[in-house]
Amino acid sequence: MAKVRLVQGNEACALGALKAGATFYAGYPITPSTEIAEHMAEMMPACGGKFIQMEDEIGSIGAIIGASCTGAKSFTATSGPGFSLMQELVGYAAITEVPIVVVDVQRMGPSTGLPTLSSQGDIQQARWGSHGDHSLIAIAPSSVMETYYETINAFNLAEKYRTPVIFLLDEEIGHLRERFEVEDDEKVEIIDRKKPTCDPKDYVPYSNAEPDGVPAMANFGDGYRYHVTGLTHNEKGFYSSSLPVVDAFNRRLTDKIENAVDDIFKYEEFHVDDCDILLIAYGSVARSAQEAMLELREEGYKVGLLRPITIWPFHDKLIAKACAGKKAVIVPEMNLGQYAREVSRVAPSDVPVLPLCRVDSELIIPEEVVELVKEVAK
Repeated sequence: MAKVRLVQGNEACALGALKAGATFYAGYPITPSTEIAEHMAEMMPACGGKFIQMEDEIGSIGAIIGASCTGAKSFTATSGPGFSLMQELVGYAAITEVPIVVVDVQRMGPSTGLPTLSSQGDIQQARWGSHGDHSLIAIAPSSVMETYYETINAFNLAEKYRTPVIFLLDEEIGHLRERFEVEDDEKVEIIDRKKPTCDPKDYVPYSNAEPDGVPAMANFGDGYRYHVTGLTHNEKGFYSSSLPVVDAFNRRLTDKIENAVDDIFKYEEFHVDDCDILLIAYGSVARSAQEAMLELREEGYKVGLLRPITIWPFHDKLIAKACAGKKAVIVPEMNLGQYAREVSRVAPSDVPVLPLCRVDSELIIPEEVVELVKEVAK
């Protein structure tokens, strides 16, 4: 019988990481993510893993990249200012195809902002914070239980696609305490990186020949010697400025994720097909949007909800199809329309996309969504 507990979102993230097989955590305390570090400091050594408090956020992400190269499933947790400091090495992990998970418990910004209050202001940063062309994966859960399972999913995706995965909690979910009940936990799928089976002399660490675009990854110390560099490199890992080599490498780096969007993108939908007004919301705001939808449908308004769990890669075709034929699409979020801009990019030209934004650190409440829907429906 499952054990029922009252668990905080940040703790659920730590528990999910351990279930996924994480064995290395390096981090620097920062509100509102610090509880993750606290839980890992207690639980990681007890499970045979390693916990290190680093001198700063740059050291933290550098350490987890190094640990991942040795085969450890590794992660760190931070918030906006620390996430900004990590961006160069997010790009390094992307170009070297080292799987890591970076948890960003979003808070009000910019800069120091309001450290203890909530925001969803890092949506675009999660995708475009590091320079250059590459893709990556970002996930935004909406509950404590979902935080647990989607943390596992984050590690699985990092390992499967050899990529950084950004786990976008917001302060509301990170500090929320809810019923936590894990059933049939042994049935949870755990994915490990694909390892080479060839003779070490034949190993191609950045091969373009794999059907899924994801080369096998040898761990340091396993007898496969290869070069790791942040420079654009050929299939053997050595620097190259050859135009065909650079083009093929950069396209594969993006295509291995964008071409797998059907596998990666997770979402939940309610009454999308039969609605006149569609709500699109994620993270904590999706809870308010769902409550508003239920209230409005009881009053006879044909309202639906699409809740992206995967934020990046953005599923152009799915979102465009969901928006088609609607009187309006409303995107409530705790920023100035960062996800709404993506929805506007793919929505049919005759469907208005209306952002519903708060940037005062307060959660959007159901009444605000109800009010806008009724105004649009007039």
